[in-house]
Amino acid sequence: MRRLRRLAHLVLFCPFSKGLQGRLPGLRVKYVFLVWLGVLAGSWLAYVHYSSYAELCRGHVCRVVICDQYRKGIISGSICQDLCNLQQVEWRTCLSSMPGQQVYSGLWQGKEVTIKCGLEESLSWKAGADVAPRRELVLFDKPTRGTSIKEFREMTLSFLKANLGDLPSLPALVGQVLLMADFNKDSRVSLAEARSLWALLQRNEFLLLLSLQGRGHAAPLLGHCGDLYVTEGVPRSSGPAAALPALLRPLLPPALHGALQQWLGPAWPWRAKIAIGLLEFVEELFHGAYGTFYMCETTLANVGYTAKYDFRMADLQQVAPEAAVRRFLQGRHCERSADCTYGRDCRAPCDTLLRQCKGDLVQPNLAKVCELLRDYLLPGAPAGLRAELGRQLRTCTTLSGLASQVEAHHSLVLSHLKTLLWKEISNTKYT
Repeated sequence: MRRLRRLAHLVLFCPFSKGLQGRLPGLRVKYVFLVWLGVLAGSWLAYVHYSSYAELCRGHVCRVVICDQYRKGIISGSICQDLCNLQQVEWRTCLSSMPGQQVYSGLWQGKEVTIKCGLEESLSWKAGADVAPRRELVLFDKPTRGTSIKEFREMTLSFLKANLGDLPSLPALVGQVLLMADFNKDSRVSLAEARSLWALLQRNEFLLLLSLQGRGHAAPLLGHCGDLYVTEGVPRSSGPAAALPALLRPLLPPALHGALQQWLGPAWPWRAKIAIGLLEFVEELFHGAYGTFYMCETTLANVGYTAKYDFRMADLQQVAPEAAVRRFLQGRHCERSADCTYGRDCRAPCDTLLRQCKGDLVQPNLAKVCELLRDYLLPGAPAGLRAELGRQLRTCTTLSGLASQVEAHHSLVLSHLKTLLWKEISNTKYT
């Protein structure tokens, strides 16, 4: 504004400034309008960010609900004492992407951890004292009082069969569930312990974590309280916007994704190491001890890694057991293939004559992952490797989900890709 005043002063005493004098009021109006527009846009962005944060980040509600039920003796777990009585679980950054699944980075026993807690979508984040009683009636009502340990074992086995399929390995998984329930090692499972584990099993990601424990590509489970659980570490995301402030991420144009991946992401050899881990994870999902699993939201945001650049699946929410996907598709009415979609991208063909979804998925896990790796690995790849890597990734993306192809062909393509990448980074500091 001072500059404008000085300019106006000069104009008054300049003999050649009659035209400029006529334009000054318009110039002032434009300047004021632009400032007003900037303030309005900034205020709107701040409001949207605050509103979405308040809706997504409700860790305080989660903590109040869990601790209320723990103190009433309804639930139990290995971290309840530290969480509710000793206040030794530190909640740090909110990482939630949906209101029903609260995710926070935190600190427990001197370790960086991820804290996850489910909140029912139907519960308002503004709800008051009525939240805990209504939630405990819905979530912590099983098993009922008087259930024997034998009945709880059979109940758990039936649940796992329904969700993972009738597999010979399931009794071993039931044993893991019972060991986790008996966290205080007193050789008995109380009603509170049983209800806590039953509630946890309803969480898709917890079931996946339990099935994939010890494989190295899913975060190790450290403890639980009710249906709140804690896993080791906070995986870094490979998404191109991960290094940007949260407020700027929605404004990022898609055209800049590849450039940001190169500028802000790990160096190419580290990306190759992460990609090998991702391919091994795909192998585990297909040849796992507890059946086959499908990746139903294949995005770079879910591709995480540790400080040593070892692959770590950042979010298992959209990884689904084959049995659950087939149950969803079986006999489902459809007009087109889009009607036969489970999650975001687990899609089956639609039989237009019968108007029912078919059983085989259009794209298997490996084809979707290779599609992802084309954008992740080809930019910045060594010149001598780029052509062959591009050829193998193109071949991989054309794989279909037909059962006749899956076993032999997929394994061969996956093996070739892993070998190609390992040759490039083996005997270097990146391994």
